[in-house]
Amino acid sequence: MPNRLANETSPYLLQHADNPVDWWPWSPEAFEEARRRGVPVLLSVGYASCHWCHVMAHESFEDASVADYLNAHFVPVKVDREERPDVDAVYMEAVQAATGQGGWPMTVFLTADAEPFYFGTYFPPEARHGMPSFHQVLEGVVAAWTDRREEVAEVAGRIVRDLAGRSLTAGEGGLPGEPELAQALLRLTRDYDEKHGGFGGAPKFPPSMVIEFLLRHHARTGAEGALQMAADSCAAMAHGGIYDQLGGGFARYAVDREWVVPHFEKMLYDNALLCRVYAHLWRATGSDLARRVALETADFMVRELRTAEGGFASALDADSEDAQGRHVEGAYYVWTPAQLREVLGEEDAAFAAQYFGVTEEGTFEEGSSVLRLARAGDADADDARVAGVRARLLAARELRARPERDDKIVAAWNGLAIAALAETGAYFGRPDLVERATEAADLLVRVHMGDVARLCRTSKDGRAGDNSGVLEDYGDVAEGFLALASVTGEGAWLEFAGFLLDIVLERFTGENGQMFDTADDAEQLIRRPQDPTDSATPAGWTAAAGALLSYAAHTGSEAHRTAAEGALGIVGALGPKAPRFIGWGLAVAEALLDGPREVAVAGPVAGELHRTALLGRAPGAVVAAGGGPDAGTEFPLLVDRPSVGGEPTAYVCRHFVCDAPTTDAGELAEKLGG
Repeated sequence: MPNRLANETSPYLLQHADNPVDWWPWSPEAFEEARRRGVPVLLSVGYASCHWCHVMAHESFEDASVADYLNAHFVPVKVDREERPDVDAVYMEAVQAATGQGGWPMTVFLTADAEPFYFGTYFPPEARHGMPSFHQVLEGVVAAWTDRREEVAEVAGRIVRDLAGRSLTAGEGGLPGEPELAQALLRLTRDYDEKHGGFGGAPKFPPSMVIEFLLRHHARTGAEGALQMAADSCAAMAHGGIYDQLGGGFARYAVDREWVVPHFEKMLYDNALLCRVYAHLWRATGSDLARRVALETADFMVRELRTAEGGFASALDADSEDAQGRHVEGAYYVWTPAQLREVLGEEDAAFAAQYFGVTEEGTFEEGSSVLRLARAGDADADDARVAGVRARLLAARELRARPERDDKIVAAWNGLAIAALAETGAYFGRPDLVERATEAADLLVRVHMGDVARLCRTSKDGRAGDNSGVLEDYGDVAEGFLALASVTGEGAWLEFAGFLLDIVLERFTGENGQMFDTADDAEQLIRRPQDPTDSATPAGWTAAAGALLSYAAHTGSEAHRTAAEGALGIVGALGPKAPRFIGWGLAVAEALLDGPREVAVAGPVAGELHRTALLGRAPGAVVAAGGGPDAGTEFPLLVDRPSVGGEPTAYVCRHFVCDAPTTDAGELAEKLGG
């Protein structure tokens, strides 16, 4: 019989709707039930494409004896971290502070006042490797709750007081300037993996936001080392197993430092960020590899993640059924030499094995290999034979059991996808990609904003979820709308961005430049979360700062620019010390130091001057284009900036003070570092 989760929209929660565990969604009613019964709350946080979440579900939450014990002694609450990033952030901070590590599934035991007192992540069904079994943990918590209740309350209170004292002030670091950005670059150079690209060791995550900073820093300063780190990291990822060599798109991360074996889940946010990074790398270098990967990643998002409503689904699962009917990680993507021979025949299979690094021993599990470009000298050669082999293998792979898709639409991640698809479509003459970006933006306005311009976090099947948007939703969606405005010349997207950013100013901004991840009228948790550091996506704090800065450049609004500058104070403090974790903030700081430049194109959208403006490498430059009589009412940058001699004309400005206009695309490119 289904439990309470059967009425939820989250695919992750619905995965647990048939568990024998009597799950509650996160709600006041769940905590009231715990108070009524005098029992603690078990909070379990995960997400639909999380491999270890599935493992713990199969091992423990589907086990009737575990469920009986849980139901008798706890109120079990299940949370989708992608729907409620605020809940996840608050308790993950507590887990990391207490244990020194974190991850999902996250397992936290709470009082009826939502105060945490015991933490963990994945617990196995039997004790192993020094880790207690899940049942042992449950029994230990029940014993402490029964026999040492005052001690439990004291621990919970101490943890809450510690979390409450962690408020951040942005202004202490001052605005980031040349010294801070130079120090950040030096620190990144020290952390850089010269042999394999990227930063640090295993596991190795795509450093999307850091690469964006490196590209912008090179564009502003000409620092060749910054460009080299960006280009080499992108090449290493594109040649590695983290990139799907048949279907395009990136997996979540590599388990090794060489980018060979990925964790196979594919997330919308990674692919949106990387699509944009590779497009920007092509803009800087003209690299054929960057062009190919940007377009293949865009096509992957449209083909595999686009929903019937026009938005983009959250993720593809890491697991799927193999030929033996087992549900295992990577089954959809890996190959053995025998499987290659079955599809390609002996001669082409031998070629493919060498080209893609498929060996008898295997690079993954049970003799299977992850496809990668093993012959570096041939890596970019996409000749007829390689294309034919790819096509045949892809067609054969389509017959395998596909990974499940999390169809939930997350506002922030769709904002990232809108920006990536709009720019990629504009750069490479793909109006279909711009159209897909526009359709996703329409969905966000229609479903996620509704009639009041307050974002909801998620939707599914065209139905808005119940959870309010957080700061990253407002920042990333505004970023997507601003990119779409620059590409399409449609001022409505600038207006929608302004609606969202006014709410950021009113509801998410504190004193001295600090930003909060939740609105001041959102549900009150044990702490109001705020975090300026990037995770897999840009921090909401710096995403909002970047959108505020771009909007100010479009409109001349001092209020928005002042808020952006205040928020960037945290980058001045953290950038030189931990640049790998505040890459987007550093990228926004580059735009601030450059102006950012404002480009007004009095002339047709998609004309030569407009495309040249979009291809300019000036960090964070904004573009307004339009030749109609109402263009100035939609884009303030176009007011009193007419065409010269009836020709399309471009103005390059800073703070609305412009250089002499030009009708020459080459001159415009030179002004913008193109």
